[in-house]
Amino acid sequence: MSKTVNTDPSCMDDFDPNSVRVQQALARIDETIGTIEGFESVAIRSALGRTLAMDVLSPINVPSHTNSAMDGYAVRSQDLPQSDTGTLTVVGTAFAGHPLEQAIGPGQCARIMTGAMMPEGADTVIMQEHVEREDDRVTVDARHQPGQNVRQVGEDLSVGQIVLHSGRRIIPADLGLLASLGVAEVRVMRRPRVAFFSTGDELRSIGQPLASGQIYDSNRYTLFGMLTELGVEIMDMGVIPDDREQIEQAFRYAAENADAFITTGGVSVGEADYVKETLDRLGKVDFWKIAMKPGRPLAFGEVKGAYFFGLPGNPVSSMVTFYQFVLPALKRLMGQTDVEPVRIPVRCASSLKKRAGRMEYQRGILETSEDGSMVVRSTGHQGSHILSSMSEANCFIVLPLENDGVKPGDVVEVQPFYGLI
Repeated sequence: MSKTVNTDPSCMDDFDPNSVRVQQALARIDETIGTIEGFESVAIRSALGRTLAMDVLSPINVPSHTNSAMDGYAVRSQDLPQSDTGTLTVVGTAFAGHPLEQAIGPGQCARIMTGAMMPEGADTVIMQEHVEREDDRVTVDARHQPGQNVRQVGEDLSVGQIVLHSGRRIIPADLGLLASLGVAEVRVMRRPRVAFFSTGDELRSIGQPLASGQIYDSNRYTLFGMLTELGVEIMDMGVIPDDREQIEQAFRYAAENADAFITTGGVSVGEADYVKETLDRLGKVDFWKIAMKPGRPLAFGEVKGAYFFGLPGNPVSSMVTFYQFVLPALKRLMGQTDVEPVRIPVRCASSLKKRAGRMEYQRGILETSEDGSMVVRSTGHQGSHILSSMSEANCFIVLPLENDGVKPGDVVEVQPFYGLI
């Protein structure tokens, strides 16, 4: 009786010459993913988190008038004393929104409030703390410079200047910036529609009883959270059994109704893993193994015009591969130009085990040490099934392919979770 030997590498192997390196996989995805077509105009309050479809130009100068940056006294620079002190006569007060109509002449000044328009003739503001006032007379000294504490018209933005560039994801500060310009609507890219489903006979949805050997499906919930934070339209297709026909039907439906779709599970080398073979039959496979841990089995391709990402079934592997590959791809699909994750060098407080051969994304906790510097420590056991490690962590510790372990005190590269979305 002959015996079939499986020559495919397992997820425990540290080096597989058939695996695509992380940077190669990212480059292939980048070459394949195009920007979605279609846009809409929305009120700025509805634009938060959306991607700008065109540049926003300033319709006004900001500031729209030369004004004071301080509470103090508006003076003529010619009247500033060169030595000792000088005395000026106060001829009025300028308030924000209520300009002083009187011009400032030689030897005169005006009380002025922050944001108030500079009176005609005045070009310098002296802070109120730097003068001595008695009745309508103020005494100033020689420490002041012409033009100090004055905001010039158009100093921040000028008419026609690009305020926000196309491809930018709108953040809360942008809403205030747009409002300060009187901009009520902006043109944004349409939201991509992303479908997702889990595969596996062992999976059950929340609320269903568990039989022996069955588990609750957590991947659809983490995907829901990550996709919701990203701001795409979501199609949750549930759990699809390990059945060729049902998986093919799910592939066809997702490809016809979504711009991209994601599966979890079924991209390994088991006898009942039908995702890759369905992708081979219906579409195009770009790659399906990555030299990384966790998350080696990762498929990427296209099916009938829709982009496909087949993520591993282990919950941590599913999240890691989503953040490293799917997230930047979907950002690019949305038209965003800033898709690269932030990484910073940090001293590691833990000993980390690793063998050369794969890039690793270990879960870490970034915190402030007693001396005030930032350090990172491991969450502990790094098994790809331990979802609690992702809940506890606030960063990935990114260890390059050639790294063979970390000792306490070594500097490592850290990718904070904050800013991934």
